[in-house]
Amino acid sequence: MTLLTVIILAVIQGITEFLPVSSSGHLALAGTVMNIPPGDITFEVVVHVGTLMAVLAVYWKDLVGLVSGVLRKQKESLILAGLLVLGSIPAAAAGFLLADSVEQLFDRPVVVSIMLIVTGCVLFSTRLAKQGKRENPSIIGSLMIGLAQAVALLPGISRSGFTISSGLFAGIRKEKAARFSFLLSIPAIAGAAVLKLGDIGESGIELPLIIVGLVVSAVTGYLALRLLLSFLSKGKFSVFAWYCWALGLSGLVISITGG
Repeated sequence: MTLLTVIILAVIQGITEFLPVSSSGHLALAGTVMNIPPGDITFEVVVHVGTLMAVLAVYWKDLVGLVSGVLRKQKESLILAGLLVLGSIPAAAAGFLLADSVEQLFDRPVVVSIMLIVTGCVLFSTRLAKQGKRENPSIIGSLMIGLAQAVALLPGISRSGFTISSGLFAGIRKEKAARFSFLLSIPAIAGAAVLKLGDIGESGIELPLIIVGLVVSAVTGYLALRLLLSFLSKGKFSVFAWYCWALGLSGLVISITGG
């Protein structure tokens, strides 16, 4: 891999991991449209760790407070921890059972493009969600968000887009829906990296390029997450639907016409 390729892939991963536009969809289409060679497993683990660092940087106070509260057996923290565990089950089960089947879809640009259009529809539908008042989801709401995260294993489906949208429809306040979504993403992102560790062989990427990939994905991920939270607080979450539609339709046209 060249330095330019590493930077491009790390930027795509960092930005789109948190903006509701699907990182998997962008990486799949980038490989098809731009002829960017796929990174090896080592690089995939590196950029996942980079985006995990971004989440921890933004939500470290919430995470420390949650862990501290659980250790002190505080009711609110125990409830939130339980809901996060419950919400993590669907994606963990789907990842374990369907990983190979889902992996094959990354080589099908038409499927990725259609899923991006679906993501846009879900984002646009949040305009119909009533202003939430809940601090945390109910048990049913947690499962609903967890199922949304499981569906987001499909390339082109945005994890943040689906989980935050589900949180909004579950009646959670905007900032709390985002908090639950990204706390839920910590085991999901870490799990994705750990699952790939077993496939790591001798990396073809030099150490300086690995460091560049880690730093770039972490920095761009942090900035993207802050940008998303800003859009969400201003009630502009659904604006990302237009981007998903444009990219999805473009991908369909290119795939069908062979352009």
